[in-house]
Amino acid sequence: MSGALELRLGPIAHGGHTVARHEGRVIFVRHGIPGELVRARLTESEEGKRFWRADVVEVLEPSPARRPHFWAPADSPAAYAAGTVPVGGAEFGHIELAEQRRLKAAVVREQLTRLAHLELEVEVEAVPVGDAGPTAGRGEGSGHAADDDGLHWRTRCSFAVDASGRLAMHAHRSEATVPVQDMPLAVDGIERLGLWDADLSGVARVEVAAPASGTTPLVVLTLSEDVPSNRLRELLDAIDGDASVSVVDPTGGAPLTLRGRGSVAEEAGGFHYTVTGEGFWQIHRRAPETLMAAVLDAVRPVLGEGGSAADLYAGAGLFTAPLASIVGQSGSVLSVEGSPGTSRDARRTFKRERHVDVVQGRVERVLRQHAGASFDAVVLDPPRAGAGREVVRQLVAAAPRAVAYVACDPASFARDLGWFREAGWSLEWLRAFDLYPHTHHVETVALLTPGA
Repeated sequence: MSGALELRLGPIAHGGHTVARHEGRVIFVRHGIPGELVRARLTESEEGKRFWRADVVEVLEPSPARRPHFWAPADSPAAYAAGTVPVGGAEFGHIELAEQRRLKAAVVREQLTRLAHLELEVEVEAVPVGDAGPTAGRGEGSGHAADDDGLHWRTRCSFAVDASGRLAMHAHRSEATVPVQDMPLAVDGIERLGLWDADLSGVARVEVAAPASGTTPLVVLTLSEDVPSNRLRELLDAIDGDASVSVVDPTGGAPLTLRGRGSVAEEAGGFHYTVTGEGFWQIHRRAPETLMAAVLDAVRPVLGEGGSAADLYAGAGLFTAPLASIVGQSGSVLSVEGSPGTSRDARRTFKRERHVDVVQGRVERVLRQHAGASFDAVVLDPPRAGAGREVVRQLVAAAPRAVAYVACDPASFARDLGWFREAGWSLEWLRAFDLYPHTHHVETVALLTPGA
């Protein structure tokens, strides 16, 4: 193929790439498997860059772990052969599930070794979307016996809209959009909304939330232009009548509810939550209960009636609720979230819980305001960038008896863990969960304890 390089793919790297070399230059290649011989097309190749990026366009020597991709728009060789580019969101869809998890485990191990200077064996646990999930207790199994095909787990999806008014998705690191007619990773509630054939002209983005409980889904339309009221009615008619619909003005601001409610009802571990279209909630249908169980494994031994806990980067309060239940009315929970919309969700959920203090603001600022406060346990669930040195420093100074660190990025987690270890803290255990099958993402939960 003209313009393509023939490359032997090396080890997996953080971010969903394999590492290859060409004339001494490192090239990060997507859509391959370590050991394969491929032709790859460069997607970023500026001369001044330390490394280049490329996509696989033809597989010359496939890995035994290669399988047919389950979703045509994300199949890189097929997309390039058809004259388009692959969409993001399913970059591991050509790899057998067991091999996906081995690759993710290798990335976690490599980041821990490089950034935290810690050698640790890691197994990534399957989280099937059906009723038989991974065991809740640490070390009680990996859930592989109840494995499935890794599809239909997304309760949240975000779509672009192309120039013809049809649903589309972006290519990786690109503004290019590719029209899509389905999303096999989405739960059935999203597939049934009738968005695939709708004329969405005048809309820039579509956000969809379909709770795993089966309660009313929510569609949020971000408009690209001012549209007249009759056009809004047409958009409403194009979306399944059982769904709530909100719109966001082109200039931004809070969503305006056109039909139903501007929020969805979520449930996890017997606790109930309200999450608006602006709010954050875990996207895998089994993620909330899976992560809650692992976090409680970490904090229960040091937390009881009358205790004190902090839930940092708390989102809508997924972990705040069980913490509040454990400590009871005689205890206290500080729940901190930076996003105003998501913090409002938490405040709505816990407005009758007088022992829960919901604070909106940057975690490091709120901790500074609570300097001297004592916590028995802290749940730390930062965004992809991690907690950062200042938050780690403040937690080391506060010296809670346990920190349950929930991480969606192994590199930022390993970096933060390295700072904890420099301060004398220990990693007691770590579990990794495959909450994003067919993508490179992996979620970890770790128990950290202070030194003597």
